[in-house]
Amino acid sequence: MSTLRDTFDDLAAALRERPDEILLEVGAGGELLVARLRLLVAALLLLLPLTNLLGGGTAWETGAGLAGTLTVLALSRAWLTLAQRKRRHRWLPTVSSVFDVSVVTLVLLLLGVDDPAAALNSVVVWCCYPLAIFATALRHDLRVTLVAGGAAMAQFALLWLGFVLAADAPLVSAAYGTVSASSQLQREVLLVAVTLVTAIVVFRAQRLTQLSGTDGLTGLPNRSYLTHRVPGLVAEARIEGQTMSLALIDLDSFRLINAELGHLAGDRALRHAVKVLRMELGREEPMIRVGGEEFVLVLRLPIGAAWERVEALRRKLESQPFLPDPDEAPRRLTLSAGLSSCPQDANDLSGLMKRADQRLRVAKALGRNRVVARDDG
Repeated sequence: MSTLRDTFDDLAAALRERPDEILLEVGAGGELLVARLRLLVAALLLLLPLTNLLGGGTAWETGAGLAGTLTVLALSRAWLTLAQRKRRHRWLPTVSSVFDVSVVTLVLLLLGVDDPAAALNSVVVWCCYPLAIFATALRHDLRVTLVAGGAAMAQFALLWLGFVLAADAPLVSAAYGTVSASSQLQREVLLVAVTLVTAIVVFRAQRLTQLSGTDGLTGLPNRSYLTHRVPGLVAEARIEGQTMSLALIDLDSFRLINAELGHLAGDRALRHAVKVLRMELGREEPMIRVGGEEFVLVLRLPIGAAWERVEALRRKLESQPFLPDPDEAPRRLTLSAGLSSCPQDANDLSGLMKRADQRLRVAKALGRNRVVARDDG
């Protein structure tokens, strides 16, 4: 029981966390996959109205199914277009997931116009609710899963309540049987179960993704993020004619802290430095740990503005010394940085890293604790 409680506590903590760049990138890829699958599934669903008609279904049922499927097919193309854009829309996964659920409700509502029992007892259409909820697992976002599951539960409950209140007698159909409160409650419970299972799957996937792309000590993206994500950012900036700067940052004389205070204190000093810097950085300014005390900062700024940004970080770190222990003197931490920009210095990650490293060496040679953005120092 305590293990289950711990799982729910972890889920609650994950909901409070701000999605990091790695999860956002994976989620964007998942949204594109869902958009493509939605288009394929919508095309396959065109077979359902046909099989319903051939199987003796009513013209209204066939028409309702066809209307819902054509709506999904038309709008699926629009969702795919949005998902393919270079610019990520943070609202897209949530809105498209609610759309998937709402289309199922719309088809059930259309079925209910002719036969209210069909709206509440149709197994084939109702099963599209769990399908829409399961699809949110590809988006790697707990919030999206819970919103989609909550929307499905709420919409089906309102559908049930609406048809029951509008009926003058028990809802009975020769094709769909009798609508009972127990069967509808069972469907609501199944939606809760599907949402819960999908949420746990998403949670596990998030943790595995973070472990594979996140530095364990600092919580920053690791070199894997640098090699897989940053080249795409550079390419996007080049295609869109924008300037992007890259800062290679190194903590000055950090090995002395390890030598004098020990590696445990060194780890705490490193986490202190990262915490100070991250407090000043925005969501669109990813900081990546690429070595022991070496980091890369990606800034969507021209070189002059990027220098000002990194210089402000340098002063901030210098003003907040690290306290090894309550009875020890604070240790001042400083950084040196070399900057490069696209397209002025290079048009790819390798070239930008090489130029930034050259300028970092200049900053070290000039006495450390400084930011160099030009070859003249």
